[in-house]
Order: sequence, then C-alpha cells, then structure tokens
Amino acid sequence: MRASGTSSSDMHSAEFFYDSRRNETMLLQTVRPNIVQSIRAYRVEDLMQAAQDVGQHFLYANLTAAQSKQDVLDSIAEAFLFPAHFGKNLDALYDCMTDLVNKAGSQPGFVVVLEQLPDNPRFDREAREQLLDVFRDAADFWAERKIPFRCFYSFQ
Repeated sequence: MRASGTSSSDMHSAEFFYDSRRNETMLLQTVRPNIVQSIRAYRVEDLMQAAQDVGQHFLYANLTAAQSKQDVLDSIAEAFLFPAHFGKNLDALYDCMTDLVNKAGSQPGFVVVLEQLPDNPRFDREAREQLLDVFRDAADFWAERKIPFRCFYSFQ
C-alpha cells in the first residue's frame, strides 16, 4: 500500500537510494579488513561513503602534484593533518599512522586512499614499494589490535 502523496517514481527513487547506500556499506565487507591494494574499480566517493557509513576514519591524499619522495611525504602529512613536528621520513610516517593514533584512544578503523602516486625517475618503483610497505606495516599493526585498516592506491 502506498502512502498518500507518494508516487511510484518517488518510491522507486527511495528504493534506489537505499540500495546504493547498502552497496556502499557492503563494499567494505568485500575487502579484507587489513590490506593495502590497488584502488582498481573502486571510486573514491564510494570508499569515503562506506567509511562514513560504518563510522571509520577516511584519510585521503591526492598526490597528483607530487614528483619526489619528499613531495609525497609532504602531501600525505598535509592531507592527513599530521603534527607540525612530523619528521617527513618513512619511519615518522609509520609512527603517525600507528603509535600516535593508537595513543589517542580506541579507534573504529581506517579507510586510506593514496590517489595518483607518482611514477617517474624521482619516485620510482622502489620508492613506491617502500611507501606502500609502510602502509602494509600499519595494516599489520592495526590487525594485531583487531582494527580494520584498508589502504587503496593508484598511480599517475
């Protein structure tokens, strides 16, 4: 039975809205809770919405302008609101993604997106793997505490 004043097209729109929200929430259920992986077919907006739907932190860094390791670290530090004393090296990045946040109290989980990692001689494959290793280590750190930490990345 339809409520008065509600057309079938309104009901269809509401059903579509509900289904799309359910799909965004289900998105995280299809990804292992502690992983670093290519963003592939996922859309940043869907990942952000899914994180919000389940009450997890959403951390996003667009690295389009970054050309070097230092640029990447600077961009991540700015985007993730790291403290001014951030050491701007991989060890400091790990500390900010793990110990610093852990000391802040109970955490609901994390969805991290590193969009457009550089792919050039100043930030080559080895540099990218070193950076992603920090996020893999952070995923392991949070897994030990049974806190989801999903990191998605893409290349320029």
